[in-house]
Amino acid sequence: MDIHIHDVTKSFGKQIAIDHVGFTINSGDICCLLGPSGSGKTTLIRLMIGALKADEGMIQLGEKVMPSMDMLHKIGFMPQNDGLYDDLSGEANLEFFGSIYKLGKTKLQTRITEVLTLVDLADDRKKLVRNFSGGMKKRLSLAIAILHQPDVLFLDEPTVGIDPILRRQIWDQFQTIRATGTTIIVSTHVMDEVQECDRAALIYNGRLIAYDTIPHLLGQTDNGRVEELFLIAGRQGGAGHA
Repeated sequence: MDIHIHDVTKSFGKQIAIDHVGFTINSGDICCLLGPSGSGKTTLIRLMIGALKADEGMIQLGEKVMPSMDMLHKIGFMPQNDGLYDDLSGEANLEFFGSIYKLGKTKLQTRITEVLTLVDLADDRKKLVRNFSGGMKKRLSLAIAILHQPDVLFLDEPTVGIDPILRRQIWDQFQTIRATGTTIIVSTHVMDEVQECDRAALIYNGRLIAYDTIPHLLGQTDNGRVEELFLIAGRQGGAGHA
């Protein structure tokens, strides 16, 4: 499912969070929203999933203009903060969210086993979430986000605060999910994670300073590091193109 972002602007009071941003994410791609903290990445994701309405411009998931209730069952969302129930087991958390997605009992149990296996939590399904490590909670949140087999998966800073080994494991899981045809949008401020993606949208002070394939973006730098594009944007006062 292609995602079209048409010249979108969003403000909170007098603060412009997203400033005339526009680009297209191709179906089946992993697209990275890359930028420093406070650049507008989370706001852009909330606009794409329909949690916020743009002040100007338009966002389409496929043919549907967001926000759209019809698209909720086709979207998976993993927020920055784990929205888990600590007093329930990992399996019970999945059962709860599966009931929201209205998955039938038999399908739900099958999917619970599948997603717990994918995120390497099958042996911990009966453990209370309060006894999970931070990394386990991240993986359970991912399992919940993909439980209903969404067409589009949004991941907001999914690897923040975790160790490099677990980060590698989680990106391997993203690649496995993408192989099923799911379009993935992942926000991060970790510059080297751009290498895991097909394309990247570089967000700086609410503006899109670049959007391209990873080889083309890195080809615009002298040192092969994407940070250079942010440094250039900073010297230019954040001016860019959409």
